[in-house]
Amino acid sequence: MVKKLINKVKRRVKKDNEVGARRAILEDLFYDFHSSRREVYWMNFIRGVFFGVGSVLGGTIVIALIIWLLSLLTDIPGGIGDFIQYVVDIVQQGKK
Repeated sequence: MVKKLINKVKRRVKKDNEVGARRAILEDLFYDFHSSRREVYWMNFIRGVFFGVGSVLGGTIVIALIIWLLSLLTDIPGGIGDFIQYVVDIVQQGKK
């Protein structure tokens, strides 16, 4: 029983040492690539701007495709086409 506990503790210590070593290697790599905090902040700012612009453009394209597909389905009989036409009309009125 004590041997099992000792082996368990040894495995945990070994695992913790490996995690600590990996963390130290990652920190060394980070500091090798980025010499100053200002550079890191600037790169993150630029990344955020591009992410925001890309998200807006992507969302606009997706919404436009959905509206276009819905406008193709307006000829469906049985009231569904009328509902889809109503939705498309509301969205197009919002654009004006």
